[in-house]
Amino acid sequence: MTTGPTGSVSARQVDGRRSAWVLAAALLAVGIVVMTVALVAADGAPQRPPEGFVSAGMPASWAVPVLRFVADAAAIATGGALLAAVLLLSATDGTLGARALRACQDGAVAAGVWAVASIGGLITSAAVILGMPLAHLADHASAAGELAQVRALAVAVVLTAILAVVLSGCRTVRGARVALVLTAAALTGPLLTGHGAIERTGFWSVLATSSLVVHVFAATAWIGGLGGVLRYARDRHAVERFSKLALVCAIAMAVTGLLTGEIHLGSREDGWGLITQWVTSGYGALVFAKTVAFAVLVTVGWWHRRTTVRELAAGRPGAFRRLAVVELLIMAGTVGLAVALSRTP
Repeated sequence: MTTGPTGSVSARQVDGRRSAWVLAAALLAVGIVVMTVALVAADGAPQRPPEGFVSAGMPASWAVPVLRFVADAAAIATGGALLAAVLLLSATDGTLGARALRACQDGAVAAGVWAVASIGGLITSAAVILGMPLAHLADHASAAGELAQVRALAVAVVLTAILAVVLSGCRTVRGARVALVLTAAALTGPLLTGHGAIERTGFWSVLATSSLVVHVFAATAWIGGLGGVLRYARDRHAVERFSKLALVCAIAMAVTGLLTGEIHLGSREDGWGLITQWVTSGYGALVFAKTVAFAVLVTVGWWHRRTTVRELAAGRPGAFRRLAVVELLIMAGTVGLAVALSRTP
C-alpha cells in the first residue's frame, strides 16, 4: 500500500502537532520547576500558618503561582499565534491564509486555557488572601469581590473568554487585529494590582506600573513571536521580520527591567541600595538571575542573526529549529523566574 502526497502531508501535520505538544509540555515543566526552586530559594514560597490559625491550605497556596504561570504561558502562546497571523504570515485581500487560520485556531485553544487558569487563579487567590479554605469561600463571595486582585482576574476571565470566541471564528486580518487588542487588554488588568501598583504611591506607582506593562508586552511579543515563527513560519522572510521585532522587544525589556528593579529595590534614596539589595534579599537575587537569563537570551539571539538565519536561507532549517527550541526553554525558565519574582517580598 502506498501513501500519496496527501497522506504524506497529513502524516507531517500529525508529527508537527505531536512535536508541538511535546515542546509545550517541556516548556511548562521547565517553567514550573524553575519557578518552584526560585520561590523556595528566595523565601517567597507559601508558608504553613502557625498552629491554630485558619488558612487556605498549602495546596491552594501553591496553586496560585502554578496557575499564574499557566495563565502567563497561555497568554504568551495566544499573543504569539496572533503575531504570526498578523505580522509574519501573508494574507490575500485581508483574508487569512491556511497557516494564519491554523494560528488563530491554536490561539483560541490557548485563550481558553488562559481563561480557565485565570478562573482557578481567581478562586485560589481569593481563598489565600482571605485566609480561608476553598470550601468556605462561597460563603464570603462579597468579601472576595472587594479584593482588587480578584476583580482584575475577573476582568481577565471575561476578556479571555471573549478572545477565545473571537479567535475561533477569525478569518480576516482585521479580526486578528481586534483579537490582538483584546489580548493586550487581558494582559494589562492583573498587572495593575501587582508590585508596582501596591508598593508605591503617586508618580513612582505610575512609573513602575507603566514600566511593568511595557515589560510584559515586550516579553509576550518576543517569546510568543519566536514560538509563532517556529510553529507557523520558518521561512527567511518571516524570521528576518521577527528578528527586527525581537531586537525592539529586547531593548524595551532591558530598559523597563532595570527601571522596575531600581524602583522596587529602593535605590532612589541610596546610591548603593540596588547593589546591597541584590546581595542581601531574595528579591534582588531573582532580579539578578533574570538579568543573567536575559543576557543569555540576547547572546542566543545574536547567534541566530550571525549563523542560523543564513543556514535557514540556504535550505538548512535544522540548526535554526534546534537553537530556537533551546531559546524557548530558557525563556520558559525566565517566565518562571518572573512569576516567582512577582510573589517574593
